[in-house]
Amino acid sequence: MNKVTAKKVALAYSGGLDTSIIIPWLKEHYNCEVVAICGDIGQGGEELDGLKEKAIKTGASEVYVEDMREEFVTDYLWKLVRSGAVYEHKYLLGTSIARPLLAKRQAEVALKTGCDALSHGCTGKGNDQVRFELTFKAIAPHLNVIAPWREWDIVSREDAIEYARVHNVPIAQSTTKIYSRDRNIWHISHEGGELEDPANAAPDHIWMLSKSPAEAPNTPAEVTIGFKSGIPVSLNGQHKLSGVALLEELNKLGGEHGIGRIDLVENRFVGMKSRGCYETPGGAILLAAERELEALTLDRPTLHFKQKMALDYAEMVYNGLWFTPLRESLDAFFEKVTEPVTGEVTMRLYKGNLEPVSRKSPNSLYNLDIASFTMGASYDQKDALGFINLVGLPIKVRALLHNK
Repeated sequence: MNKVTAKKVALAYSGGLDTSIIIPWLKEHYNCEVVAICGDIGQGGEELDGLKEKAIKTGASEVYVEDMREEFVTDYLWKLVRSGAVYEHKYLLGTSIARPLLAKRQAEVALKTGCDALSHGCTGKGNDQVRFELTFKAIAPHLNVIAPWREWDIVSREDAIEYARVHNVPIAQSTTKIYSRDRNIWHISHEGGELEDPANAAPDHIWMLSKSPAEAPNTPAEVTIGFKSGIPVSLNGQHKLSGVALLEELNKLGGEHGIGRIDLVENRFVGMKSRGCYETPGGAILLAAERELEALTLDRPTLHFKQKMALDYAEMVYNGLWFTPLRESLDAFFEKVTEPVTGEVTMRLYKGNLEPVSRKSPNSLYNLDIASFTMGASYDQKDALGFINLVGLPIKVRALLHNK
């Protein structure tokens, strides 16, 4: 039974299996107009080619395809890099960070075109339904939401493929090519098929952005990244690159050298565990370089507190809590705390490995006179005795008590 009524529905449209069949399904079950909205966030021409024609052919009355790559990099990805956020040790949040932007634009188009409902192709088991709908609540809280996967009797990707066949909807998926993938300029994810069993090794053929480390060049490559207050601003001395161009170049270089592959069993926000494989070549390089520069420019208590806040930030992004006062406040913290994180870091890339070669900053707190094994005038070693005695006083008092 339909939970809401709708005359005109704004659909988050990717041209993939789920959203392709949602257009005819919405028209069949809601007797409504469908406005298809797609954001170009760097998923590549293959996914975008012919997208408008396909949406119209399958029943959409209006189609919007908008280039949001620079906004995505500048207002979302660079904030992620500055924060240092990584979810559960590995995941660089490629899908998570994109959803708020896509859902925001979808809601804005819905309001502009007079839609009375919003729709998406997220399953009832995944995190994306939360990310989309929390954004809807922030941008257009009065609009109803239609989530077909929570309503229809399609229960598997095989069912969805059969629905597409019956309704003459062109799709790329088949029962033998059934991976679920999400791609943007930051990453690509791979889920489904044999990957659903974590006992199965990830097959070589799933990887799309990166070479196997075993097949990567035998000669390492070096790349120098410039940062200003925690934000990437240059690549190998080039300062006129756009954010998109900088990231695309790093993706190409990182992919060539097998950088950025991870295989993760993660805890979804909705409570279950899932397994996914991710490729984030450029992002992996940027985050590693940022950490090296922070180690040079941030004092110990500031750096350690930032690391703690990065865990909270990662969880908020993963859970779809982007349009919240807390996320905005954390961004203000990261903006302030990374003011001195300016300089250049050179990283060496070799067969899937990243290592720092050089770190330079005008704000470096590294003092050779203090750090050197050669005794200098800036550090009196005799001071260490009193320091150790005071730090160890509670330990000593407790030991004396127990020894009685």
